[in-house]
Amino acid sequence: MANIVAIVGRPNVGKSTFFNRMIEQRKAIMDNVSGVTRDRHYGYAEWTGKHFTIIDTGGYVVGSEDIFEESIRRQVDLAIREADVLLFMVDCTVGVTDLDKEFANVLRRSEKPVYLIANKADTSERALMASEFYELGMGDPYTVSSQTGSGTGELLDEVVKHFTEEDPEDPDAGVPRISILGRPNVGKSSFLNVLLGEERSIVTDIAGTTRDAINSRYTLYGHDFIITDTAGIRRKAKIREDIEFYSILRSIRTLEESDVCIVMLDATRGIEAQDVNIIALAERRRKGIVIMVNKWDLVEKDTHTVKQFKDEIASRIAPIDYAPVMFTSIPDKQRILQTIEKAVKVYQNRTQKVPTSALNDALLPAIEHYPPPSLKGKYVKIKYITQLPTRTPTFAFFCNLPQYIKEAYVRYLEHQIRKNFDFEGVPINLVFRKK
Repeated sequence: MANIVAIVGRPNVGKSTFFNRMIEQRKAIMDNVSGVTRDRHYGYAEWTGKHFTIIDTGGYVVGSEDIFEESIRRQVDLAIREADVLLFMVDCTVGVTDLDKEFANVLRRSEKPVYLIANKADTSERALMASEFYELGMGDPYTVSSQTGSGTGELLDEVVKHFTEEDPEDPDAGVPRISILGRPNVGKSSFLNVLLGEERSIVTDIAGTTRDAINSRYTLYGHDFIITDTAGIRRKAKIREDIEFYSILRSIRTLEESDVCIVMLDATRGIEAQDVNIIALAERRRKGIVIMVNKWDLVEKDTHTVKQFKDEIASRIAPIDYAPVMFTSIPDKQRILQTIEKAVKVYQNRTQKVPTSALNDALLPAIEHYPPPSLKGKYVKIKYITQLPTRTPTFAFFCNLPQYIKEAYVRYLEHQIRKNFDFEGVPINLVFRKK
């Protein structure tokens, strides 16, 4: 069983700051506004040679008017059930609150090891204030500062004593990554929840519900990969608050770390300018692309609707013509698994290596049939083709005059590669070198 630690507590006590310090990355969004974290957020940490999984959770609240309160509470309850050790965080500068007392009772019922962390103890005066937390009946409080890291060593020394098994340093290393991207409120979190069969991401009709990038490990038909739900990406002009700005930065970083991007569109709105921008960004970063048209059940259809929709997408994203298009309905679970199968296939296409002999056998006759046009009376002769050992499929063409190869002929060669080998959903690079 994995070594799992969950950070829990009421809102705005510094859980995400502590989480970021543990994983040594700025992964979770931090803000002075309470309730920034909503979903469970996983990372990997290490202390004195012991590796463990750490979970950041949203603030546990009861009796507020926040529409997300019940969903956040469910996420916290799931984290408590999953964890081996619980870190109950409170705020030195505020003292004991009714929410702290109520949550202490919840943790006592879990019957798991609980460490009380009095956070924001940045000065000796604040550290002295931690003594009032004894009334919670959770044992000695550990005074720490998530901001500076002071006091965390003593705490972690005690936490890792509970871990008898060895966890790998990073269990996700080398695992394919698939991200779900799109504008707000197109159904990204619902898609993830249907795949996993649990409420991994909170879902509401409010745009911007998801803020952090939510990673989940997933296995389908023997293929193991990480699927990531992201915050909706809107145009810069429509961003109104810092939290949304940082959410979008996290989404873009997730895109850059991905192998394949599932770009989700809203069928009722068609393909919009921001959808085109997201697809273009994935193409520029040389990622595999699957276009997922969601809410297909809400569209009035006839025999030509699918073709018209595909033609509209093709005209808007040209010259990107290799991305498969899937039409789905999440409530009806229509073509959900097929979309993931397609994303896995695109990953396999992206990582395939074509034998040099197969490349030359397929392409040299096509080149001989339609050779590069002459320029200034000089003829380009392509002698040999091979695939280079790069992350994105890259093919080197060795010839006598590489500088005379024009863009139109590059497109012809790319078409020949795609015609003979399956690179659906994958951008490919062509380079020309002097033989």
